[in-house]
Amino acid sequence: MRGMVVVITGASGGIGAALAERVARDGGRPVLAARRERELREVAARCGSETLVVVADVTRRTDVQSIMGAALKRFGQVDVWANNAGRGISRPVAELTDEDVDDMMRINLKSALYGMQVSLMHFQSRGRGHIINVSSMLGRVPFYAPRAAYSAAKHALGALTANFRMDVAATHPGIHVSMVYPGVVATDFGLNALHGGPDSRGLPAAQPVGEVADVIADLIEHARDEVYTRPGLAEQVAAYYAVKDPAPAKS
Repeated sequence: MRGMVVVITGASGGIGAALAERVARDGGRPVLAARRERELREVAARCGSETLVVVADVTRRTDVQSIMGAALKRFGQVDVWANNAGRGISRPVAELTDEDVDDMMRINLKSALYGMQVSLMHFQSRGRGHIINVSSMLGRVPFYAPRAAYSAAKHALGALTANFRMDVAATHPGIHVSMVYPGVVATDFGLNALHGGPDSRGLPAAQPVGEVADVIADLIEHARDEVYTRPGLAEQVAAYYAVKDPAPAKS
């Protein structure tokens, strides 16, 4: 990690902030991107002088391009690009509006697409790099109905990432593309969900955010295609898909 330049979107809180602090602690140089400047600067103050703050809205391609431009101007390179920005929702399928679905796709899918495309151009020029997309267990198993549109966006991100990985590996094997699947994490994610929601920090068995950052830090050091952030999550996914009909019709 030492000396590596790591771009982290959604870095003003939660997983992104914890990852930034872990990168800095390990000798890396974090580039923090999000819309909330005050919160970003608070995170940066905890990370030290080798930290760059870029206020940006990652749902806009031009802002994502600006993140890369600022990182290259300051450090001359980017080694890792972590697409971490995301937002939940609390609304059942029957009540979803067009704007609900569009919002979920913009922040959870298109922002990552922009990051993948923008960082790829730089990584291709260097012949190496690492793109990390942060998903959710709801991107594998749709077990919580109020988050349906969020779950759908994260499922789409999984497909996009897998196909992107195939394309990149065929021409640039030195560029790694990884997906991270956290479960419930003790952050303010629930409070910030569209239409509100429960505070994730008060939910049973919520994983400490530092543990998630540790998993991602290890992924940076030892690139793999996919990682789950705690034991047992992969087994839950396997069990779900092993059932021929997970929701049989009742007679």
